[in-house]
Amino acid sequence: MVARKIAGSWDDLRFFLAVARTGTLSAAALQTGTEHTTVGRRIRALEGVLDARLFHRSNLGYALTEAGENLLAAAEGMESAFLSASAAAEAAHTVSGTVRIGAPDGFGSVFLAPRMHRLTGRHPGLEVEIMATARIFSLSKREADIVVSLSPPQQARLVARRLIDYRLFVYGAESYLAQHPPIHAAADLEGHPFVGYIEDMLFTRELNYLGVLGPSVSARLRSTNLLAQVHATLAGAGLCILPAFIAAAHPGLRAVLPEAVSLTRAFHMHIHEDHRQAAPIRAVAAFIASEVEAARELFAGTALAS
Repeated sequence: MVARKIAGSWDDLRFFLAVARTGTLSAAALQTGTEHTTVGRRIRALEGVLDARLFHRSNLGYALTEAGENLLAAAEGMESAFLSASAAAEAAHTVSGTVRIGAPDGFGSVFLAPRMHRLTGRHPGLEVEIMATARIFSLSKREADIVVSLSPPQQARLVARRLIDYRLFVYGAESYLAQHPPIHAAADLEGHPFVGYIEDMLFTRELNYLGVLGPSVSARLRSTNLLAQVHATLAGAGLCILPAFIAAAHPGLRAVLPEAVSLTRAFHMHIHEDHRQAAPIRAVAAFIASEVEAARELFAGTALAS
């Protein structure tokens, strides 16, 4: 009968335990972060529910009555169960462990790496590994926990989402453009050297850019690494087709004919079906999606295209 009466009165029991342990309303108020009048009101409410006097009041403080002594054991048992349940719930939502991300070198190095500390700062038990490499990662072989790619999934049992479309433009270093013939139309691009990928080492056809500029445009300086292309372009090696979000990090680069020449590609995020419910992987995937969405204008190259 007593258990049924107090089942819905845990908050009052919390104040009861504080008074039983400290012996005064004022000390219990300090312990619970309330006023002594609130503590007194909660004790009276509990006594009303139980129809029993729980404390002897005196100038020396509050002492448990026989009914109070009987309640103390039950209240401490409820407190222990409550704390255990709270700890279990917290553990279930704890984000900890190591999450490995496979991503293209530009996205992983320029966009993701400078932002990831915001997530690990919120979760001290979380560790993140970013493999920023121009290659295809296999989730089925557990090469990564999360993969950001330039194409939809080609493997079975993957959970995938299209992260965002991003735009690419032709860029040149300010110093290069100042020293070479002006570019007024797309046809003028044929007279300039280009920096690009090594075609027979492309890991995905989405990186085959130069063909859209015409058959006479080819790269005279080539690299499998996007950041190597960026630095070669900054040094004045020629023009280069670059993602707007990459070029935005380098004020020395200027877009050439952005209204007339541009490409659109997309980033996709893949997670193996077996790992989709893992708390750390879900947290990292949600963070990536949120950061990408917040930077939508950066990926769109809005300032250049407008």
